[in-house]
Amino acid sequence: MSASKRGTERPTAAEPGAGRPAPAPAVPESGVPETGAPEPGAPAAVSLPRQRKDTAEAPVTFNLLVVGDDPAGAFTAPYFQDGGGPRIRVLRAGNLTAAGRLLTDDVHCILLDLPDVLEGVRHVLRVAPGTAVLVLTEEADDGTAAEAVRIGAQDHLPRGDIDAAGVTRAVRYAVERKRADLALRKLTETRLRAQENRRLERGLLPTPLLEGAGLRFAAHYRPGRSRALLGGDFYDTVRTSDGVVHAMIGDVCGHGPDAAALGVELRIAWRALTLAGLGGETLLRTLQQVLVHERADDEIFATLCTLDIAPDGRSAGLYLAGHPAPLLSGTGGPPRLLPYEDGGPALGLLPDELAEWQRVPVALDGEWRLMLYTDGLIEGHVDGGTQRLEQDGMLRLVSRLLADGLHGDALLDAAVTEVRELNGGELTDDVAVVLLEHCRGV
Repeated sequence: MSASKRGTERPTAAEPGAGRPAPAPAVPESGVPETGAPEPGAPAAVSLPRQRKDTAEAPVTFNLLVVGDDPAGAFTAPYFQDGGGPRIRVLRAGNLTAAGRLLTDDVHCILLDLPDVLEGVRHVLRVAPGTAVLVLTEEADDGTAAEAVRIGAQDHLPRGDIDAAGVTRAVRYAVERKRADLALRKLTETRLRAQENRRLERGLLPTPLLEGAGLRFAAHYRPGRSRALLGGDFYDTVRTSDGVVHAMIGDVCGHGPDAAALGVELRIAWRALTLAGLGGETLLRTLQQVLVHERADDEIFATLCTLDIAPDGRSAGLYLAGHPAPLLSGTGGPPRLLPYEDGGPALGLLPDELAEWQRVPVALDGEWRLMLYTDGLIEGHVDGGTQRLEQDGMLRLVSRLLADGLHGDALLDAAVTEVRELNGGELTDDVAVVLLEHCRGV
């Protein structure tokens, strides 16, 4: 094989006089070259040479590591190059052990010319999983080539194609196929990880335990984080053996997975403590201890609202720890917010000896609806301006939807949808809403 085929030809010598600078034009004392006709007998004027513009970029260089004895000397050239294509720089290693010392991040492709080429492919895939692999095969050796590609090589190079064009094409295609394989693998891993995270988050959302309570339950949950199922808001409802229905909703300050994880911890702790018989201020103090021990820093706190509904559904006890008061809709009048003046501090803001929470009695009569919510529902803006919806705006909105006959999931979905429309786009904070209805036919 000639050197020209391997891309090693040398440029020819320059023509005589080539490369010498052109003589500078004569410039008069005025400093401006004369452009008129030359005087009789004067030498012809010489134009100033134009500056050469190099627009061609340097060719891409791929480093090819050839592993094998190469008895025919096919890869003795320092590089291959076909026309203006990429430059293939050749590195040589007699065996896989020697190749290991040359395997660096700047090796783009490995060409294996080994007796047991399939074992060589497996070895390279273990030690250099991000590098493209080619195998050198005989013309009729389709079986080995196909098996090598099946186990992970990008392509094969027949011995008859060892020239500038053949090597350049094989390396380029192998490198691009490897890049595509790695991109597809990364995309697949990302999708699988996202699916697993969604399954995990979905499993951490609560399942209400209300069998025999005679109440209709609905909930709406929307985290503020993009592509997430779980945020810092949390809620739960359980019915204990004495017939009391316990409902809770809370909000961990901040966003992201840390806030979501702490919210899950508080919810699970609340359910376990409630089923164990704790309630009231004792339960809140215990939850505050959980938060203090689990939070990442002292600035993190959580708001909480708890309701304990009597078995006959005619009264309840309310505790507020820095949380917005629930909305009550009954047969005796328009919807209203429950009292919040006696609410205590959020969990984690004050030490145990200073924190106090008082029980607020709530009278329930006939058919009623209790809606618990987090501040993400009331902190959205109105008509895209700076004014926020706040509790009064939310109260008017829900009152109108109730007057339209909405209830259950339809009521919550309509309320959140309208709040989002008033905001002029998606809400940035987590939103959690829980609805408990004591109605006929439940």
